[in-house]
Amino acid sequence: MSQLPPLPLNPLPAEAEALRAPVRVFLREALADMPPERRARSWMGFDAAFSRSLGQRGWLGLTLPREYGGGGRDAFARFVLVEELLAAGAPVAAHWIADRQSAPLILKFGTEAQKRQHLPRICAGESFFCIGMSEPGAGSDLASVQTRATPQPDGSWRLTGNKLWTSGAQGSHFIIVLARSSGQTEDRQRGLSQFIVDLTLPGITIRPITDLTGEAHFNEIFFDDVPLTADALVGQEGQGWAQVNAELAFERSGPERVLSANVLLDEWLAWLRTLPEAPAESISALGRIAAQLAVLRQLSIAVTARLARGESPLTEAALVKDLGTTLEQHIPDAIARLLGARPDLQPPAALLRTLAVTAMMAPGYSLRGGTREILRGMIARGLGMR
Repeated sequence: MSQLPPLPLNPLPAEAEALRAPVRVFLREALADMPPERRARSWMGFDAAFSRSLGQRGWLGLTLPREYGGGGRDAFARFVLVEELLAAGAPVAAHWIADRQSAPLILKFGTEAQKRQHLPRICAGESFFCIGMSEPGAGSDLASVQTRATPQPDGSWRLTGNKLWTSGAQGSHFIIVLARSSGQTEDRQRGLSQFIVDLTLPGITIRPITDLTGEAHFNEIFFDDVPLTADALVGQEGQGWAQVNAELAFERSGPERVLSANVLLDEWLAWLRTLPEAPAESISALGRIAAQLAVLRQLSIAVTARLARGESPLTEAALVKDLGTTLEQHIPDAIARLLGARPDLQPPAALLRTLAVTAMMAPGYSLRGGTREILRGMIARGLGMR
């Protein structure tokens, strides 16, 4: 009986792989004194100085054109960089949204003036963005947003409404807001637009939301008749829905949907290696997790290849995000159960602290970037099942 050839374990282009070694050297030094329970908060680790150091090395805006301060490289190079940052537990929150979503959005839909204003500062790690999509009562149902941008006779806008679960807003300089610029809520996707909003403008209130870990990563933002100039509009008025879908393909498909629990996994594996004989149940569970990680990595790379070709693989990105966050949530649960099953073994305190932090953060993995229910609806539509 013939056998299929094995999947390549590392199908990334050689020029992208060449980035991995210098990034690892940098991270070993930069994170040498950071305990694992802090590195486990990678997504929530806001460190402006660290982000600027990435910018100084040319590691922000890797896929942006050189004329705007970018690296002029492809999506595979950024895949390698992100994989290394998250695997190590680097504090990426400051630059995360700007580098991953806002910059590609502005590059694709923004005016030349917007590109010149924002992209070089994003690449330098000097300008941080957040995204204003979800709202109270709307959640991941973005088509039902009620925040409104009202056009003024002189071409300017007035923004009113509020956004919820906005990551990193308290440390950001700008927010890209999805708002209704025409029509009514019942019009759903029609009449939505995106706006670049300076968070220092009058009429903006940011209220942090404290989570189970004691962190205030999420925020609620209120816009009380905020004045926006005409050039705040991104792309064409009324085309916000199409733009948001293009943006979300970048958000949902990368290694960040697979590696959120990686620091915990590494700490657990390091401890297992110190035991004279690791429990059979742990070895079996580790094998299942590793197999799933390998498959998800292949899926994520395949989506990255489509993004590199300029495509917008919405269904595939939603699939990676759904499967990836399911595994991310499974890892702390599985490790907790396995440790509890062997009270005769004494895991190190650092492992237990990392487990506690990861377990408390895990419920949010399937919320950020779209809830599981919304994603599965998208997948079903993409497959023609609804």
